[in-house]
Amino acid sequence: MRRRFDWPGLMQAGLKGLGLTPDQFWRLTPLELRIMLGADTAAPAFTRSRLDELCRAFPDVKMEAGHDDADRGAGRSDRSAGGDAGGHGQRGRGL
Repeated sequence: MRRRFDWPGLMQAGLKGLGLTPDQFWRLTPLELRIMLGADTAAPAFTRSRLDELCRAFPDVKMEAGHDDADRGAGRSDRSAGGDAGGHGQRGRGL
């Protein structure tokens, strides 16, 4: 769905509310107009409640029993050494 601008409302806010001339109004970018109208353009603060919301939306995956953080890298291929998906590097291939 295409978002539409409320041009009459924006023009009234710019021309009557801010006292801009039509030329000044049409030279503004939408961001500049938002700032002049006092719209909050900064990202909202990252609060504890936002963190809790994200934790509920994206829960951590539980590790299998018996595995700890040290086991996380086990079985991964070393792609920086030219390894393949099976974890086999190019060393020892007689290249």
